[in-house]
Amino acid sequence: MNWQAIVDFDGTISREDTTDRVLQRFAEPGWEEIEADWVAGTIGSRECMERQVALLRASPDVFDTFVSSLAIDWGFAAFVRLCQRAGIPVTVVSDGLDRTIHALLGRAGLSGLAIVANHIEPLPGDRWRLTSPHADPSGGCASGTCKCRVASSLSRPLTLLVGDGRSDFCVAGQADLVFAKNGLIAHCRDNGIGHRPFKTFSEAVSLLEILLSDTTTEPAAPARKDMING
Repeated sequence: MNWQAIVDFDGTISREDTTDRVLQRFAEPGWEEIEADWVAGTIGSRECMERQVALLRASPDVFDTFVSSLAIDWGFAAFVRLCQRAGIPVTVVSDGLDRTIHALLGRAGLSGLAIVANHIEPLPGDRWRLTSPHADPSGGCASGTCKCRVASSLSRPLTLLVGDGRSDFCVAGQADLVFAKNGLIAHCRDNGIGHRPFKTFSEAVSLLEILLSDTTTEPAAPARKDMING
């Protein structure tokens, strides 16, 4: 099997944007104005997240307790199991917070998954700092996690992207197939990117089963994109 799966976290695996929930709960005033600058395109997501995380005020215990109350799509575990049976490596690639992702996937029994995300660390005085070890060192990508760079670093020739929003737009154009929800659906449709829409991971499991039933031989990527358009 020559496929690999790259899966977004916030709004894809999680039922809501966990970073937004953390900011709503713990950030001092000003984080929404920073968010507005990002939405307007005046700053990249890396700068946005660094500045927003600097506004967080919470002890690690309080932070972790709050994160444990957030929900994921429990169908993701079934999706991972199907990938594992088919020999498809799964990497969670997120422009969100690694601490949140590790906690929620660990609670779901998925602590062994590869996770690529921004790193958040506690500082004295209940403050926090964000670093982005997976950013584009050339500066060509303004995201904290450059998903295109991550995808190109993995070993399999065919990439399945599962995502939902703006952080997935660039890598969607490079993927061989996209399972899309929310804003990623319109982006794929508007840009002629082969995709399958889904709402829950139970639907994504069914889509993956169809893909696996078609791959007794591995077609060229453009052919598969033509075959599967949402």
